[in-house]
Amino acid sequence: MQGLDLRGRTLLASGFHAPERGDIDALHEVLIAIGEDGVIRTVTRPGEEDYERALATAGETGVLSTLPDGMVLLPGFVDLHVHAPQYPQLGRALDVPLEVWLHKYTFPLEARYADAAFARRVYRRLVADLLATGTTTALYFATVHVEATRILADICLEEGQRALVGKVAMDDPQSCPDYYRDASPEAAVAGTWEVIDHIRSHPANRDGRVRPVVTPRFIPSCTDAALQGLGELARECGCHVQTHCSESDWAHGYVLARHGMTDAASLDRFGLLRAGSVLAHSNFLTADDMDLLAARQAAVAHCPVSNAYFAGAIFPLRAALEKGVRVGLGTDISGGPISSIFDAMRAAVMVSRMLESGVDPALPPLERSAMANARIDLREAFHLATAGGGDALNLPVGRFVPGCHFDALAINPAAEDGTIRLWDVEADDEMLLETILYTASKPNIAGVWVGGAQVA
Repeated sequence: MQGLDLRGRTLLASGFHAPERGDIDALHEVLIAIGEDGVIRTVTRPGEEDYERALATAGETGVLSTLPDGMVLLPGFVDLHVHAPQYPQLGRALDVPLEVWLHKYTFPLEARYADAAFARRVYRRLVADLLATGTTTALYFATVHVEATRILADICLEEGQRALVGKVAMDDPQSCPDYYRDASPEAAVAGTWEVIDHIRSHPANRDGRVRPVVTPRFIPSCTDAALQGLGELARECGCHVQTHCSESDWAHGYVLARHGMTDAASLDRFGLLRAGSVLAHSNFLTADDMDLLAARQAAVAHCPVSNAYFAGAIFPLRAALEKGVRVGLGTDISGGPISSIFDAMRAAVMVSRMLESGVDPALPPLERSAMANARIDLREAFHLATAGGGDALNLPVGRFVPGCHFDALAINPAAEDGTIRLWDVEADDEMLLETILYTASKPNIAGVWVGGAQVA
């Protein structure tokens, strides 16, 4: 299925999306009309008044494209937390505490991105790999290096990925190594400005497919002056914001000791909690923190796999959702061994069940339970991976509805090298989707589109 450009065409396809949390909408032989700009114009279902006429017109005018029989269309995945420079250490050093992992392994690796050639080699491989596994929108942490961050944005544009890219700000000499940090709060803000200007003025980015992000790494790595300057910058430029929030006992306790308040409250006082802010992890949010995030329309990047390795806690996902907090999923490359949102969905369901049931076998079941009504199911995880991620970023992606970008992937359940196995047994639509989401792998992905253009 290579080279199938769907801009300006009408696609006849079957598939699924989850426009609202908890509900799966099965699409059977729908007609999706896509504009030249890659935005969905209409979605027409069999039995609707205009269906037969729209199908005939698309065929007569030569703009009809048909997804092959058996293929299943899904919305493209949104990854809300990717450390782009950490891709070379994916699956490594996962047996040490977070603060050790940062200083012994991660900061030395990220410092290498002063070498533009190294940055270009890693980032090109990363973006291609993520697109090939269905991640059509990614929220990227880069490094402190302005040039390397520009390179990441350029590659996203060249490869066709929808992306948000931020130069990492980290200037506190008490917490950051001398060989890898911003020279001053002013340098952290000025470098961020340079990247914002580069992305917004890029001649290949007139449609805003790639966007800049104000990116304080987390409070422990930034001085108050840098946090204040970045908050003012976010207000001035209207950019998205991303950072880490209350990830581990160590990180959460550090902010309580330094600022006398939680991460969320402290970020808010610096002007960094706003619509379009995405806080990674947020495992130790209080009920008041959740209310604050909901009021500010800020979001959480739930990273269930990396939380298992470094957080020492499980994010209370359902509690946050029921308080109105926007939540999407993140792989947190490389705070764990995964790079696929398929794996993040599966883990989100699994850890929610562990949070509800508890894990200590020495306790009887009624005492073992950690949090009542904490579990989610795959319907909710699928929503978080698609429409929920789009909502977190205030971007029209993740749904097959008019006005949304046609970002999508086609699944071939019968791919010879794939891992989906369908049997000749009775199964409804949701069982088919469940089988796909739990068992699909890269060979099952037959095509990926961003804005109607095929990118993988």
